[in-house]
Amino acid sequence: MTISVNGMAVTVESGYPAEFAAARELLRQRAIAIDLLGPAVEDEETIEMAIETLMRKEVATPVPTEAECRRYYEQNPAEFESGDLVNARHILFQVTPQVNVPQMRARAEQVLNELLADPSRFTILAAELSNCPSGERGGNLGQISRGDMVQEFEKALFKFGASGILRELVKTRYGFHIVAIDRYIPGRKLPFDNVRVTIAERLHLQVEEKALRQYISILAGQAEIHGVDLDATNVPLVQ
Repeated sequence: MTISVNGMAVTVESGYPAEFAAARELLRQRAIAIDLLGPAVEDEETIEMAIETLMRKEVATPVPTEAECRRYYEQNPAEFESGDLVNARHILFQVTPQVNVPQMRARAEQVLNELLADPSRFTILAAELSNCPSGERGGNLGQISRGDMVQEFEKALFKFGASGILRELVKTRYGFHIVAIDRYIPGRKLPFDNVRVTIAERLHLQVEEKALRQYISILAGQAEIHGVDLDATNVPLVQ
């Protein structure tokens, strides 16, 4: 496929869409037209700098207001919640191809029953029996958030905000786990002041992208382009 912008052939680099290459050539030609770039310049860094200057000059992107940021905060509450956390320990009875699984499970259940009767022995038994490096730390896994562990393990950790030694073994792809939850910390909504800068940056990027697309569309409407569609339009750019 041959792409050209105002008679200038456009090379499409591997991994980049043809639209990107055509849009960049449009911007390069516009930078030349308003004397931000010499027509014979081929240095990529110089071209990029000229295009950045062009966009600062001709693509206005207003800074989001306090009201806009707060409205986004109120309309998207799930984005601004700290996740649930747990402090947990475990003892892993690892299942390997050589292991007798029913026998391993029976042993894990036996140890679980012992610990339910006497939780104070957890550290000792973790060091003695666990097939996880955490056994050297009494089975301590530290603070865990959602997404840190495999799904089966995570489901047990965060189920109903449980605490203490779970009364059933947790089965994962690694084996059988005896799990103790020492602390459960429910997630909470982050204060607006803590996330205002993040929201403002996000909204600014959204507006900037929309304005740039519109600007390129205007340039495309005034250009002769072959081999790619840039949604050309003659509607004036709305700032």
